[in-house]
Amino acid sequence: MAKLFFYYSSMNAGKSTSLLQSSYNYIERGMHTMILTPAFDDRYGKGKVTSRIGIDANARTFRAEDDLHDLVARRLDEAPLHCVLIDEAQFLTREQVLQLCQICDGLGVPVLAYGLRTDFQGEPFEGSKYLLAWSDNLNEIKAICYCGRKATMVVRLDGDGNVVTAGSQVEIGGNDRYVSLCRRHFHEHFYEGKPLK
Repeated sequence: MAKLFFYYSSMNAGKSTSLLQSSYNYIERGMHTMILTPAFDDRYGKGKVTSRIGIDANARTFRAEDDLHDLVARRLDEAPLHCVLIDEAQFLTREQVLQLCQICDGLGVPVLAYGLRTDFQGEPFEGSKYLLAWSDNLNEIKAICYCGRKATMVVRLDGDGNVVTAGSQVEIGGNDRYVSLCRRHFHEHFYEGKPLK
């Protein structure tokens, strides 16, 4: 039976690297994968999943209004498909997470989703909330805070390196905009206003 897996972490834990490695493992065994990534995340080019360690792969982009079940079903009509991999899965809608469940349950294709659990304010993303609720398997990928503890949170920085406490939930960026922290240091920097080291 195909399952829905959610691999979650804060930023800079290696989610994209893990996704690319999983896809490679399938391909190495003669199987076919489909990698999906949000259309608005074009940091490394449109339709690309890129790891900070320098590996990448082409991906099919999706938008919030896209029906992922329909997309995968059409792909299955064309050729065999052994796994669907989702990058930046926190940006999925509730309906799209339900569609991922239907891909597993109705089409028999496993889905591996990779994403953040919470945003820069410590609030859950819509996609992550439903992936945490509906996935068959939950797997945490560990990131490290500057203190050496496990990082479970992330803060957003402004252009001067100050912690941002308000704004849009979605703002694409990398190490220049976001820092992963343990819960204690998230609290100190986000709520107490202590400057980052």
